[in-house]
Amino acid sequence: MLDHVSLTDFRNHRETLIDQTRQFNLLVGENGAGKTNVLEAISLLAPGRGLRRAALADIAAQHGPGGFAVSARLGSGEGGPVMLGTGTEAANPGKRVVHVNGAASPANRLAEWLSIGWLTPSMDRLFSEGAGARRRFLDRLVLAFAPGHAGLASRLEAALRERNRLLSDPREPDPQWLDGIEAQLAEAGAAVAAERARTVERLAAMLAILPSKPFALPHLAYRPGGPLETGELAVALRHWRATDRAAGRTLTGPHRDELEVTMAGKDQPAAECSTGEQKAMLIAIVLAHSRLLEEDTASDRPRVLLLDEVAAHLDPIRREALFERLREGRAQVWLTGTERAPFAAIEGEIAVWEVSGGEVERVD
Repeated sequence: MLDHVSLTDFRNHRETLIDQTRQFNLLVGENGAGKTNVLEAISLLAPGRGLRRAALADIAAQHGPGGFAVSARLGSGEGGPVMLGTGTEAANPGKRVVHVNGAASPANRLAEWLSIGWLTPSMDRLFSEGAGARRRFLDRLVLAFAPGHAGLASRLEAALRERNRLLSDPREPDPQWLDGIEAQLAEAGAAVAAERARTVERLAAMLAILPSKPFALPHLAYRPGGPLETGELAVALRHWRATDRAAGRTLTGPHRDELEVTMAGKDQPAAECSTGEQKAMLIAIVLAHSRLLEEDTASDRPRVLLLDEVAAHLDPIRREALFERLREGRAQVWLTGTERAPFAAIEGEIAVWEVSGGEVERVD
């Protein structure tokens, strides 16, 4: 687990150090104190844009030097502790820098060392937002099983951008050049789609055997946005070139995938359920994913789960059930709250830090 986390010029945190952590770690303070900023910093120790999906230039502290740094020590294993770091430099605030044990590393390689997932209040709208948000959520779940998924997704996005650029160019694109780009897109896209489909299938099977209470039980279905096989996807891309060129973008492929969620018992789309039901289904998916990871013998990567303001919106029965299921797992859990009362059930197990004005103080 992470036993040492430091933030430098990260949003409202000038110099913050958190160490001597436990399985359960609570950041408590008023709204705007900087609790979620700590979770965001930890989330950047994974591939991608973090739990806020913020632009790098917006993360550095105002009136600071222009860059920021996040570092963490991954607790001792057989090879000793691992130091992970990321941030930006003032001279190039839009370029992310990543280091593993002091050596430069691609951001996608972070997934090989650590699995990070999160739940935030903004995700309460996951089922009513566009399909893109659900694809990102699904890819985060996939990444916990398959670290190489981040690289595949990056290759897919790069090929998709290049194809769209060629299609939107007023000049007729070179067919051979398009063939090459589409071959890359089809290869990466089929691999991404396969991992998504496999993860949804495993999650659906786990949800089917987990208790349906106290959290609402969701049914999951994966709806691909195009053919799943590499060759078939390449053929489809070639076939739809004229249509895609008229649209100025690619209309077939895994970038059009959909994660469909319905509430068991009601057979009702999640987007049409109450806010409380949607929250409960989201938690159920995350807990099922956590249970799957516990049973996954192919990966021994440490796991971190970031839960922002999750306890405040649950009744006592669901809070107790949430803590009990988290307690059974091996993931290190980071929680935030405006007060300690909702966490009374794990009072003796949590490390507590009070956050105020971007400053953090251990209080337990």
